[in-house]
Amino acid sequence: MNSFSKFDQFYIKIKSNRWYWLFSIFCRLSLAYAFLFAGLVKIIGEKFASGLSELHPMGAYLTALHNTGYYYTFIGIAQVTAAILLLIPRTVALGALLYFPIIVNIWLLSFALRFEGSFLTSPLMVLANLFLLVWNYDRLKYLLPYPHFSNCEIFQKPKKYDMKFPVWFFTGVLASVILIFLLARYGFDVMPRNSLSDCRTQFSNTLNESAGYDFCDCIHVNGKPLDTCLDEYKKVRE
Repeated sequence: MNSFSKFDQFYIKIKSNRWYWLFSIFCRLSLAYAFLFAGLVKIIGEKFASGLSELHPMGAYLTALHNTGYYYTFIGIAQVTAAILLLIPRTVALGALLYFPIIVNIWLLSFALRFEGSFLTSPLMVLANLFLLVWNYDRLKYLLPYPHFSNCEIFQKPKKYDMKFPVWFFTGVLASVILIFLLARYGFDVMPRNSLSDCRTQFSNTLNESAGYDFCDCIHVNGKPLDTCLDEYKKVRE
């Protein structure tokens, strides 16, 4: 028995468990809701995160994106399309494929600019999307560069689900959420935050208060790039 057939047996066991099935529905609904909202904002032509200052790195990016015209609308259409496909059982696999490159781009952008608005949610959405891709392995495996395929056909919903609670899986899910939260909270010692006052709060009554305030002014008053402000801060901090 090769490794692929062993995985197929494990996969069928997972797909036959009601708790995994419920989690897949939760992922589908959560991801669809997020993109329906974000996509519709773009389709109707409103600026996403409109309350964010244009001097903020993410604010400058979103302003430039908003000014691209029909490209901005196209992104919204792609997001709404991915969301709708996730809501339809027969098109979940296609929706997960379309969703993945978009959410990975948002995740990398959030980390690159240290944007609090999606610093926590975007990596969680990437993980949820990955789960859906694996959940639809029976449909997507033919796209993988395997030299041959197993005899595992498209999974059919069982007449009766296995009700055993997968303790280790949901422990891993909880641990992942906690780790990502800790990374979002403590991963960087300096964050631009979404406003000048919030930015200054992280430096109040610290050894680097003066340098920190200069960093916040660099971002929110002078509108310089994040990397430039970080370099200036590192040169003068204690």
